[in-house]
Amino acid sequence: MSQPPQESQKVLTGLDVLQKMNFEPLLGKHVGVITNHTAVNKQGQHLVDLINQVKGVTLTAIFAPEHGFRGKAQAGDAIPGGIDSATGVPIYSLYGADREPSEAMLAGIDLLIFDIQDVGARFYTYISTMGYVLEAGAKHDLPVMILDRPNPIGRNVGGNVLDDGFESFVGRYKIPIQYGLTIGELARMVIGENMIPGLGSVELHVVECEGWTADRVWSQTDLTWLPPSPNMRNTNETLTYPGLCLLEGVRISEGRGTIHPFEYIGAPYMDGAFMARELLATGLAGFTVEPVTYTPVDMPGVAMNPIFKDEKVQGVNVVVTDPNTFKAVDFLIHLLVITKKNYPDDFGWRYAKGPDRLWGGSGLRELVDAGKSADAIIASYADELQEYLRLREKYLIYKSE
Repeated sequence: MSQPPQESQKVLTGLDVLQKMNFEPLLGKHVGVITNHTAVNKQGQHLVDLINQVKGVTLTAIFAPEHGFRGKAQAGDAIPGGIDSATGVPIYSLYGADREPSEAMLAGIDLLIFDIQDVGARFYTYISTMGYVLEAGAKHDLPVMILDRPNPIGRNVGGNVLDDGFESFVGRYKIPIQYGLTIGELARMVIGENMIPGLGSVELHVVECEGWTADRVWSQTDLTWLPPSPNMRNTNETLTYPGLCLLEGVRISEGRGTIHPFEYIGAPYMDGAFMARELLATGLAGFTVEPVTYTPVDMPGVAMNPIFKDEKVQGVNVVVTDPNTFKAVDFLIHLLVITKKNYPDDFGWRYAKGPDRLWGGSGLRELVDAGKSADAIIASYADELQEYLRLREKYLIYKSE
């Protein structure tokens, strides 16, 4: 059952707070900015343009993450560098040959500023880029300032904690898939728990949000959503993404190639009405599903060669009705178990190791293959999730209501 509507919180992001301070902490500095199109204030003005107008601050370089400075590149595409036409400042890519700013890129800089909207899922690569920025700060004795933004999916946690040996660009830290921290809080944890060796010397400054309580999701604030990547179009997709992104390793469409990625899920072999009944019967809370039929197609710049391209797909449309009770990873696990049980000849993994890289371990694939129940799979990582929750307490900045 959905909860009564709450009044939208009036929230200031770290950028809004820095602007309220008249950018005083930046005066006299030559700054490098790690950012994309999401770094705007409440008036829609971009961080780069604002800094460029401040007397006494020199904007020296812009560093772009996955999807680029303007956020329009398809996932996985290498990002080229260039020159920002509005400021004349060089843009360096941190999604290509270089993941960490090099000494040459950092020439003349004495402060690094990170401002990118995150979505609260371990495999969303902006938090990995943040780690490389912290490493650059430690290696080159440069302070790092993070302009914090709300976690759009709040404090809820879910999924396994990353296993040793499964570290990658879509999993740098021993945290759950849905980790319930802002990027500023996460940076504090990464340093404090030595999740990246050698960060003890980095000087970190987090410009905190104002007015946000951490159990409020994005739709419960007065902030405007800007898609941080081409397939993260709305806040419903942020809520389903920590679970449904794992379908990228499964023979089930995650909705890429449609205008409803991470909302439409299905396969040519499914019966949408049957799947809707089975998912609603799981006892999971906070969502509704309805049968849907769709055909994934190439969408240049957004999704190319989606699974089941040009095939008629049956499945369900997932809508989150209560963000406080919906558990995206639990939903995904039930979906996999239901599909394997009812379509054993068609269900399977897109790759030999399925979703291992995104899951951050082999446990999900192995337990599903072994025919374990969804409850048993969820219980298999319950203890490590509780340990993470205890650890997380040390690094929380924002209270919950």
